[in-house]
Amino acid sequence: MKIKTRLSLIFTLISSGALLLVLVALYIAVYSFFVADFYSRLTDRTNLASQLYLKADELDADSMVQVQEQYLEKLPDEAIRVYDKNNLSAFKVNHNIYWTKNIIEQVRRDGFIQYQEGKRQVVGKFYHDNQGDFVILAAAIDENTPRRMAVLGKIAGVLFVVSGIILFFAGRWFAQRALSPVDNIITQIRRIRSSNLHLRVKQVKNKDEIAELIDNFNRLLEHLQNAFELQQTFVANASHELRTPLTSIMGEVDVALEKARDPQEYQRILSSIASDGARLQETISSLMELAQVDLNYTRAKLSPVRVDELIWELEEQWAMRKGQGNLRIRLADLPENEEWLTIPANKQMLYIALNNIIDNAFKYSNSQPVSMAFEATEKSIRIAVSDSGPGISAENIERIFEPFVRVNKDSSVCGSGIGLYITSKIIELFKGTINVLSDGVSGSTFLVEFSHNSQH
Repeated sequence: MKIKTRLSLIFTLISSGALLLVLVALYIAVYSFFVADFYSRLTDRTNLASQLYLKADELDADSMVQVQEQYLEKLPDEAIRVYDKNNLSAFKVNHNIYWTKNIIEQVRRDGFIQYQEGKRQVVGKFYHDNQGDFVILAAAIDENTPRRMAVLGKIAGVLFVVSGIILFFAGRWFAQRALSPVDNIITQIRRIRSSNLHLRVKQVKNKDEIAELIDNFNRLLEHLQNAFELQQTFVANASHELRTPLTSIMGEVDVALEKARDPQEYQRILSSIASDGARLQETISSLMELAQVDLNYTRAKLSPVRVDELIWELEEQWAMRKGQGNLRIRLADLPENEEWLTIPANKQMLYIALNNIIDNAFKYSNSQPVSMAFEATEKSIRIAVSDSGPGISAENIERIFEPFVRVNKDSSVCGSGIGLYITSKIIELFKGTINVLSDGVSGSTFLVEFSHNSQH
């Protein structure tokens, strides 16, 4: 069952249930009113009888009946009796309706009673007069109330059915209007394939649950696109990057084995093999790093990471590799609020990203010192890594984050061209930005920024 139909049924059931309660309450109220009104009319007859009989001593039964017929509407099977202190009927009336001694005594004791006896409603009232104590009982059959209630029941039934039908179609119309953005989302999602993961679902105007759904779905698409690109990059380039140095090594080995050679030639061949081996090792390490990032990309568990502490860990690591003071850390005045120093991220992956930037800076600085500046404010965290290398031209700045691209062809600098690509993907995953500042002549600065507002 579609959501539209289910919502329509739920809306109809709830509305019809409420309407049914109202109709039942109205039915009970009207019925109670009719019954109370009929008892009130019987009470009027007891009051009339008391006035005619108790206040007018000479009034006979015929006169009382005439006055009753003149001033009061005749009720079906109406009967009135007046009983004296001996429980005897004061008038001889032309009906055979009598009440038992127990009923008469109950009226004397309670002063007033009303009850139903079969089809008859009965009202009894006690009066005290100078002539004595009297009990007046009046009874009649209420024929109009059942007939009126039957008509009212039919009207209520027809109203309930018609209202239910109207409510169902009205609920379906409202559900269709409310879910029309969902239909639009479904239409857009059907167009998304693995070949066009760059497409996104258009956002709606209202900031409601639908907008939140679209935001989360687009965020999922972004993760899938990045993970898919990482996977495609690995598959497309792994074989080529591994085959090239292996082919070179095998070629050098074949040359060395063809005939005996002098020591200088063997030394040259071994140096070439060592260089290719180092390149192969670098490529394998980069590919394994890429595979690790690919594995953790879409399921990275985010937790608060103190960026300043991570920077000191990097400083300690590079001090062991390059010597103390080669990675120069410059920290601005750290804020007292710890939240300004923290971002939601995966510490291992963030470490890989920043470490790749530092490693790249050392490679192209000919092992000259590299500076790293850190600043944290209420709005953002900024990390700047600067080197003293040859710089990067404007046309190459946009290419350095592409996989297996090396804009500097200096063969003395080993590398696979994967590190900065991995770095950009990780920083993008944690809602950060990375930019490169360089005049293309001397030195480059990689600027990483995480906005606290974008983390929420």
